[in-house]
Amino acid sequence: MAKKKKAVKAKEPIRLRFKELANGNKSLYLDIYRDGKRQYEFLKLYLIPETDETAKVRNLNTLQAANAIKAQKVIELTNDEAGVVKTTTRSKMLLIDWMRYYSDHKLKTGQSAAFHVQIDKAIKHLIKYKGETVTMKEVDKAFCLGFIDYLNNAKRKDGKLMAKVTTAGYFRCLNCALNFAVKEEIIPYNPITKVNSDDRIKIPESTREYLTVEEIKKLIGSTCINEPTKQAYLFSCFCGLRLGDIQALTWGDIIQDGEQYRAKIVMKKTQKTLYLPLSGEALKWMPERGEAKDTDKVFYLPYPTYINVVLKTWAQNSGINKTITFHTARHTFATMMLTLGADLYTTSKLLGHTQVKTTQIYAKIVDKKKDEAVNLVNDIFNK
Repeated sequence: MAKKKKAVKAKEPIRLRFKELANGNKSLYLDIYRDGKRQYEFLKLYLIPETDETAKVRNLNTLQAANAIKAQKVIELTNDEAGVVKTTTRSKMLLIDWMRYYSDHKLKTGQSAAFHVQIDKAIKHLIKYKGETVTMKEVDKAFCLGFIDYLNNAKRKDGKLMAKVTTAGYFRCLNCALNFAVKEEIIPYNPITKVNSDDRIKIPESTREYLTVEEIKKLIGSTCINEPTKQAYLFSCFCGLRLGDIQALTWGDIIQDGEQYRAKIVMKKTQKTLYLPLSGEALKWMPERGEAKDTDKVFYLPYPTYINVVLKTWAQNSGINKTITFHTARHTFATMMLTLGADLYTTSKLLGHTQVKTTQIYAKIVDKKKDEAVNLVNDIFNK
């Protein structure tokens, strides 16, 4: 008859041991074996010689405390090996300190300065809401709901309520910072995920300002006080690039693929690389390269504040009663593509959107234009 194999006893990763001291006491410590390495953690707990019943009771209590510490360490070790996030110590970090760290991190990794400024403003409102001593551990669902309520009632310097798009931006900053905290194992989860969508800040559906073909022709035909701005703006109308991406564009980013030219863009907003095909109209508004090196900028533009002055004057000279910005040019490109028959997915990729739903607002604009066109029939027969 075959002998039964003895069950192999699992080796304890942590053992409670003691070291005898010269004074007769025993110092308790943990013998921790992990990943082939051994380390010791002294508990600063001591067993004393059991000379009477009181000493025995005291030693029993000391051993219970030591075993409780050992049990907690075993749990922590098991969680680490299972991939469970250990955040007890790090979650004591102050929320405001984390927000500032996150802001600096995003600036260093290429995020726009505008987002950096927005985070700083969000920090000021978080301080007004709960002060500077809130820890990451204290940021829970109730905290987030309270911040939403605070933002919904926050006022500007003129006493009017802040715009929803502004308050939503500040709440988004908190959400992004908390998502990053989860990634960095500061907190186990983002408490905003526990907030119902109905309780979040509602942004009214935006109306995207764009230019019609006739308005683009007016801009082309009128003079502009800064020619590089005019060239860059019309280039954006025909390719959809953001101002920041146009400012970063170098001649080395312009690639010829047979008869097709493309612009290699690392989008400042998303950090995604995009190979954007350039139409003949877009190429027409690029300056002459001449002897420019690959590292030279394609467009040398003035400061953003002056760009806005240039655009405002140019629009007025062209007889256009709209506030135009470089984002208006981007909206113009998107609307033009959909109007000319490009599908939503293709337009989304040309704009560098990570989600098609971001592009859907332009589809609604085009649908509205179609409705208006169909209703022109009524004007003909009602005369």
